[in-house]
Amino acid sequence: MNDSQTSVSRTLQQLYLTLFLRGRSARGLNKAQSPKSVAGKLWGTLAMYGLVGLLALTFLSQTSFILSFYLHGMSLLFLGMFIASSAGEILFNKDEAEILLHRPVEPRTLLWAKVFVLTRISLWLALAFNLTGLIMGSVGRNGTWLFLPVHLASTCLAALFCSGSVVLLYQLCLRWFGRERLDNLMTGAQVLLAVGMMAVSQMVPLMMRTMGPTAVSIGGKWWMFLLPPAWFAGFDEVFTGRATPSSWALAGIGIAVTATVLALAFGRLAATYEEGLQNLAESRPAKPRDPAKRRLLDRLMEAPPLFWTLRDPVVRASFRLTAAYLVRDRDVKLRVYPGLAPMLVMPAVFLVQGATGSSGEIGIAFAGGYLGLIPLMAMNLLQFSQNWQAADLYRLAPVPGPAPFIRGAIRAVAVVLVLPALVLAAVVVCLLPDGASSAVMLLPGLIAMPVYALVPGAIEKTVPLSKPAEEAKSATRGAVMFVLMITALAVPGMAIGAKHFGGFWVFLLVEALLVAAICLAMSSAISRKTWDPLE
Repeated sequence: MNDSQTSVSRTLQQLYLTLFLRGRSARGLNKAQSPKSVAGKLWGTLAMYGLVGLLALTFLSQTSFILSFYLHGMSLLFLGMFIASSAGEILFNKDEAEILLHRPVEPRTLLWAKVFVLTRISLWLALAFNLTGLIMGSVGRNGTWLFLPVHLASTCLAALFCSGSVVLLYQLCLRWFGRERLDNLMTGAQVLLAVGMMAVSQMVPLMMRTMGPTAVSIGGKWWMFLLPPAWFAGFDEVFTGRATPSSWALAGIGIAVTATVLALAFGRLAATYEEGLQNLAESRPAKPRDPAKRRLLDRLMEAPPLFWTLRDPVVRASFRLTAAYLVRDRDVKLRVYPGLAPMLVMPAVFLVQGATGSSGEIGIAFAGGYLGLIPLMAMNLLQFSQNWQAADLYRLAPVPGPAPFIRGAIRAVAVVLVLPALVLAAVVVCLLPDGASSAVMLLPGLIAMPVYALVPGAIEKTVPLSKPAEEAKSATRGAVMFVLMITALAVPGMAIGAKHFGGFWVFLLVEALLVAAICLAMSSAISRKTWDPLE
């Protein structure tokens, strides 16, 4: 890379970092108050990750390999979730392509600049989570001072592996499939990444129980060589002087796979990235639609019981708009569906772990609790859009505030997202041994669902598609998501306790009355919301 390309690369890196810190919107931008660093932008998220990192203290009596395996496993989860949810906005932005594609910037330079920002932010998150583990591995009972620099190096390697894997997956979609299928393929790829990361995070504790008290037994477990956390944990073992033949093999696999991924993503397939930007920037003619054929959504809107809830024309219009964006808009799909993936993976994990006996009821109850979070997460994610400027048209409706638009969005989320998830969960539960008799344990979480659906509108005034999409929110949502997952266990936990003492149905009655009262209060709060003044 010559001096000119180096200068361009540094300029692009600074540009994308500034966009991350300030967002892509000019409205409300105050340069004096905008964050100047990643730490200033994400201090709340970093603090949350640091608190979660305290869980490493439970591994005080374990070997250094098991500590490294845990740290790398959870770090890859956090990095993968952030990169998977942010890559669509950073890597493929249609408006940005219209500005940059005609300039003499090599695709590889542009791609590296974006991945530099993704990796830099990811390393901040990983460092916050690994802080406790770094101290334990350096000064703990089984620690050594070499653990600090070595683990930092292996974490950087893991971040590059994670970033390169996401970029490579997108490029393969661009290379193997045409422009017409690109949008849906990218959405599916991100959802699969998010689901895979969540599934791996749940497998880590189960695998660690089978490792035994020492790292010696790892050599006999062939499946360890398939796990990325084990590769980078082997790297730590080798360079801290605790190498075994298995550690050398794991470290070698990690370095080789990471190098291969980076070479493919930023070398041979870099030109595919430019083709993808060009494809996204091209306008596509709308396919003619037969006026005699009516969409399924139109038929549902005119049939009871949905028709009864959409009598208000503004609510009806908001329902149609939100449902259309959930089904057809690439930007919204790339943001909403990967963000909802944990809410779908966690119920499956609970159902699999407790498939029989009394533990099956516990798993079903916790699965219902997480299903109840779907409308909350969806409403939080739906307020962001690349077309947010068009939301000013909401003010032309003959209504005093945003309440009808919020209610229409809630109904769209219920029909498009919540209803299919509930049907799928009910079918899975009924297929489990004794699942039909235990299906009532879903009720505590499902009864609480209306509260979760109304909370965003009552507190944050989450008008659909009304706020600019900023990459920082993707990282922040990771910490918020973790907190919500913890709180989702409270109601099912109390229900399990009530059933143990013979008061389950009384608990459901009390919960239903409380939910009704809370929903009335929040609905009233939504009705009193007014529009923010235009700047």
